[in-house]
Amino acid sequence: MSLTFFSALFDNPFLQMALLGGLLASITSGVIGSYVVIKRISFLAGSIAHSVLSGMGICLFLQYFLNAPGIKPLYGAFFAAIFSALLIGYIHRRYEQREDSVIAALWSSGMAIGVIFISITPATTVNLLDFLFGNILWISKADIFWLVVIDLIILFFVSVFYTRFLAICFDETLCYLRKILVNRTYLLLLSLIALSIVLLIKVMGIILLIAMLTIPATIASMYTHRLSKMMLLATLLSMGIFFLGLLVAYETNFPPGATIALIAAITYGFALFSQRKKALG
Repeated sequence: MSLTFFSALFDNPFLQMALLGGLLASITSGVIGSYVVIKRISFLAGSIAHSVLSGMGICLFLQYFLNAPGIKPLYGAFFAAIFSALLIGYIHRRYEQREDSVIAALWSSGMAIGVIFISITPATTVNLLDFLFGNILWISKADIFWLVVIDLIILFFVSVFYTRFLAICFDETLCYLRKILVNRTYLLLLSLIALSIVLLIKVMGIILLIAMLTIPATIASMYTHRLSKMMLLATLLSMGIFFLGLLVAYETNFPPGATIALIAAITYGFALFSQRKKALG
């Protein structure tokens, strides 16, 4: 590798903002991703991620036909993500339905609504590609501000509800015995996952964000069984993967989001290999 990337970091404001955005997103990725992994709800996170397409499609439709540029697709993503998370949790708890069935229905219907509204809205191809695959190099100061805000919100709730989140991830029966409000706590955790997904959409795009939400935490779980250490290790891994992915993308002129996701997958492969080698040796 040449030193071009490192010299560009000092001169290129777009690259600086991209790196800062990725590092901020890594905090949420490591913390919330740890809950996703230990609760084994990666498919749930994927369902929320794809259902936000409905909110984006509706906002793009309203933005065009009402001539209202203030109706941002990201706002639609936020409301769709929260609504989807709460709906999954409510149906699962209230009607005792299997989560995988609810997830399948929400995944397909959310994407269907999004595709319909996008198809009837002229000139949305570029915007759609940005949100599907990410456009981290165009991240703005306003985006950085909201990344910081969402990071702080998530860290606040995780610090306050750390023990309760940990309990519902491992033993809900014990939660009932300790009179913990399981349903409300579960819905709050799903809402934080939804917030994380909205944050990562700007960095990775809808299709690729699930990689950064689950892979660093999965790797971290191979080396520690303590949740707090897992969160810290997953955050550091996420930062390292993002930095390396951005470097490779810059040097090769590959799409940043796809490159970061590929680096994450390769890192996971190496971790699996080293663990297997350790077990056999």
